Amino acid sequence: MALPETVPVKRTEEEADYVSVRPVVRQLFRIEQLVDMLLALTGKEISRLQQILRSGTVVYHYYRYWWEGFEAVTEDLQVLLAKFPDADPSQAFRAEQCTAAAIEQAETQAPAKKMEVEIPREAASRKRLLRARSLWECLMQLAHENIPAYKTYSYGRHADIYVWEILPDVRGRLEKAVERFAPRELRAPLRRILQSSGALRLRFFVPR
Repeated sequence: MALPETVPVKRTEEEADYVSVRPVVRQLFRIEQLVDMLLALTGKEISRLQQILRSGTVVYHYYRYWWEGFEAVTEDLQVLLAKFPDADPSQAFRAEQCTAAAIEQAETQAPAKKMEVEIPREAASRKRLLRARSLWECLMQLAHENIPAYKTYSYGRHADIYVWEILPDVRGRLEKAVERFAPRELRAPLRRILQSSGALRLRFFVPR
């Protein structure tokens, strides 16, 4: 059976431990839209995609989606997935197109969750009063000095991800930049993660 062109989907907020009374939203997804959402959870792992499409339900970004499950033939999925990007290490880092960065703990002791602070370009580009530079300009200068390495492609962000480890001297520079240039809403969480123990790394997101 060929893949359906459209899929009627219902959506409601996911509520744990009790019956939801949230309103149900009905949407008509093109098959490309539905698979695009699922790729953020499965990547191009066909067996997992088939299982979710068959089950007819998934939780994504605090919402539960459900539809009438259907079988997806491997060959049909392969044709559809060919329309979506793959990881491509040949993609050079493009600072001018970078839309966000994130500082994350490189490793933690299980089962502790890694601390991560996202730095949106729009917020980090705002200049504090009497400051000639922005936090974003400082980050891009660091990226220019030490070009981030290609990591992978994120289907959830529709972006290539680039990373580099934050060495002790760079960590000190970042701490000073945060204190001088970070807008108020970013200053406290960035200060907290930069003062935490353990190795840190920076991730950069470049849409493709």
